[in-house]
Amino acid sequence: MTDTQTRRAFVTRSLALGCSLAASPLITPIALAGGPGENRLVVIILRGAMDGLDVLRPVGDRHLAALRPGLFGADAAGPGLALDDFFTLHPALDGLLPLWQAGELAFVPATSTPYRDRRSHFDGQDHLEAGTAGQMPPALSRDGWLNRLLTLLPGVDARTAFAVGRERMLILEGAAPMTQWEPGTDLNLSPQSRLLLAHLFQADPLFAEAGRTALDMTGATRADLPEDEMAGMMAPTSAGDADGLAAYVAQQMRGETRIASFSLSGWDTHQAQSRAILPALARLQAAILTLRTGLGPLWGQTTVLAMTEFGRTMRENGSRGTDHGTGGAMLLAGGAIRGKRMIGGWPGLAEADMYAGRDLMPLRDIRAYSAWAMRDLFGLPASDVAATVFPGLDMGETPDLLL
Repeated sequence: MTDTQTRRAFVTRSLALGCSLAASPLITPIALAGGPGENRLVVIILRGAMDGLDVLRPVGDRHLAALRPGLFGADAAGPGLALDDFFTLHPALDGLLPLWQAGELAFVPATSTPYRDRRSHFDGQDHLEAGTAGQMPPALSRDGWLNRLLTLLPGVDARTAFAVGRERMLILEGAAPMTQWEPGTDLNLSPQSRLLLAHLFQADPLFAEAGRTALDMTGATRADLPEDEMAGMMAPTSAGDADGLAAYVAQQMRGETRIASFSLSGWDTHQAQSRAILPALARLQAAILTLRTGLGPLWGQTTVLAMTEFGRTMRENGSRGTDHGTGGAMLLAGGAIRGKRMIGGWPGLAEADMYAGRDLMPLRDIRAYSAWAMRDLFGLPASDVAATVFPGLDMGETPDLLL
């Protein structure tokens, strides 16, 4: 098979994933940017619509049990890990409990982008990454909110470590210079990036052979990297394992990188959610804990924002899963945040409190939390953030996210 045929086969197999493509870990770019100062920002996109009511369980709301009798009644792990007298954390995230106790973890329990009602993964993710309200602009004029942030920072160098897929990562797309690889084009990646991709492909037989050939890994050998960088890159990883992604980001952020973004998939839990959500929870926990370990003392200057395109229905469906909804939860982590708290209030789960009679009501635009985080991390005027990064956004009062 020729190189061209192999690359074509790689793309064809990627497209064969069909509907699940929007949440596939095999189209997970890592976007990196250098910048001024010592503060660090990591944005994790949770593709597939994370169920915030399962991750952060409002057990103090008397309506929860009636809305989800099968989901929580059948959950052998119990109601969760108590965070306060109202919310519990999903039992599978027990590794994050020490961060909560240390003040390095916080949640926004009812938030969303302005995207409403159509509940499409692709549209919802576009709105999340573009940071826009209302109708999305034409594809050629779209840009992402992290890219718009870069235009406000002096001395920024932006690049993607890798990007597997036919679509560019919108969140860091725009006027600030970017580099990107797409299937069907020649690769121009650093040895670190090529090795990371090779390890991701190793664990997936569907992509392994085509991926290795498309990468033409003959130039990416152990001799290409210093020994200390090889140690970080050669750690076991796979397409379903966030450790490798987070370790790579942490390694970059120990250098000149100040801003990073990557995505974690697997949150589309229409059936048997009690089981289906567990791998995604494991990836999220692994990513955060690996970042904390990998950054070491720099964790104290780091803010992690984990967000999803929309939430899920308040009522479970007939398959003990949940369908696409509206309001969801946002997770914040890092040594720089003002943690061990819930941010933004609670709308309630009574039918009169629901959005469209089925969904959790968002109390505040998720963009406002991102905007305040950027303002505080990088010392930007709030007016510049509102005018450039999230045009037209009313940032409102500060939620005091950072220490």
